[in-house]
Amino acid sequence: MSESTGPACSIVIPARNEAESIISVLDRIGDAVTLAFECVVVVDEVIDPTYQMVADLNGEDSRFRVVVNDRGPGPANAIRFGVDASFAPVIVVTMADGSDDPRAIDDLVRLIDRGVVIAAASRYMAGGQQVGAPFLKSMMSRLAGLTLSWFARVGTHDATNSFKAYDRAFLDEVGIDSEHGFEMGIELVAKARRDRRPVAEIPTIWIERSMGTSGFRVGKWLPRYLRWYLVAYTRRRRRPPTPVHAMGDGHD
Repeated sequence: MSESTGPACSIVIPARNEAESIISVLDRIGDAVTLAFECVVVVDEVIDPTYQMVADLNGEDSRFRVVVNDRGPGPANAIRFGVDASFAPVIVVTMADGSDDPRAIDDLVRLIDRGVVIAAASRYMAGGQQVGAPFLKSMMSRLAGLTLSWFARVGTHDATNSFKAYDRAFLDEVGIDSEHGFEMGIELVAKARRDRRPVAEIPTIWIERSMGTSGFRVGKWLPRYLRWYLVAYTRRRRRPPTPVHAMGDGHD
């Protein structure tokens, strides 16, 4: 898609107190992404130092802008707000801490253009890697991703990774129920599997953040992940076809 017809993708980044890392992350996105894009950084408060950093960058590069989430705290609310505040037909969710590789964004967007509803950047498929993650967090994420791939056949080995691209029409259709943590990634994979919609993946190398501290809390968010993990094993019932005689004969 050319810039004259609008961005090919909207990159949504939830951010909280990421002033140390956000500019280097956005610089890498600007260098790596060759498709036309807009990047929406979502903060919870104007007083967050991240806000001013991105606002200043916007004066130099209008592709990057910052918005203030009014739906309540937490990354899921920030992502939902960012989706609604963006415009492109493809949404890419990535993190503000520099752990994701923005060079994957072009390929993720092109997978959506080819017809899948979710394109996942996968740490657990061949060619992918996770570097430096805490043991418990890494083990649980890997176990969830691989079992969902093997047994529920969700289309990706890494359902829990937040770094994904989404077809906007799919998001509009199924909605986002998550309101707290990063469970949105597994929620939407589960919904795609439940509705028999195509999901694809590409390998990525994820590197644990080197600046700041992670807000991920295993004990707090595990029940929310488990809910969507189980949904991935369900199937939406198809409505039976309407009998011909119930449709009338056209002579009423």
